[in-house]
Order: sequence, then structure tokens, then C-alpha cells
Amino acid sequence: MIRKLLVLTIVFFLSTIWLFAQDTDAEKDAVKKVIQSAYIDGLHNKGELKEIEKGFHPGFVLLGIKDNSLTQYPIYAWIESFNKRKKDDPSPLKPEQKMICEYLQIDITGNAAMAKINLKKNNELIFTDYLLLYKFEDGWRIVSKTYFRH
Repeated sequence: MIRKLLVLTIVFFLSTIWLFAQDTDAEKDAVKKVIQSAYIDGLHNKGELKEIEKGFHPGFVLLGIKDNSLTQYPIYAWIESFNKRKKDDPSPLKPEQKMICEYLQIDITGNAAMAKINLKKNNELIFTDYLLLYKFEDGWRIVSKTYFRH
């Protein structure tokens, strides 16, 4: 009887771990999809404005350092720059001009996530970005970014 109980407990425990892993993988895929559509294909590769607005929270801030001071660049300013760039040159980017994303790490706890990514052009490493995301009722949205320029 004890042996049966032990086996059932182990099976239950392993099943729970497996189900949790499946859920985590689905959430990581959802985070990657938002980053790819809004940030990489959207902002960097002259994509669709609606995808950018869907993937970035209106309160998003890009944080940087200039002259040993913290800088802040809100999403509305970045979108203005994106619109100007697209208006000045509406042609699609050539393959060698496109930014490519390499996912190094995605960590999720509850409704908070962090993604560490490398951005490359022509196989040259340009940036390492740290993106912070929250999951809202309508899905994951990017809320902040810090970066290192290589």
C-alpha cells in the first residue's frame, strides 16, 4: 500500500512539473512574439505602427546613460522618430539592413518578465538589450529597456 502511494505521489509530482514547464514555454513564446513583432520587426525593421503600439505599453521608457547621467526616452518620442524615418524613406529595408534578434534569456515570474537579447546587423553584434515586460489582460507588453552598445 505504501509503495502504491509513493508511486502515485511521484507520478503526480512529475505531471505537475511537466504541466508547469509547458505553461512556462507558452509564456516564453508569447514574450518572444511581442518582442519580435513590436520591437524587432516593428521599430527596428520599419514594420507596422499598429504592432509597435500593441507591443509597447504607453508608459514605456528606454533608459540609457550619457555623460554619466541617466537618460529617459519615452515610447511616444521613439514612435515619432520611427514615423519620420519611415516617411523620409518608405522603402522596405534590404536584408543586410535588418536587425536580427538572438534570445539569450527569458525569465518569467508571475506577470513579470525579463528578456536579455542580442541585436545584430550583418552578423555584427550591435546591442545587448534588457527588456522588461508585464502581462496585462490583453497580453504581454514591453514596459522598459536598458541596453549596452557594443
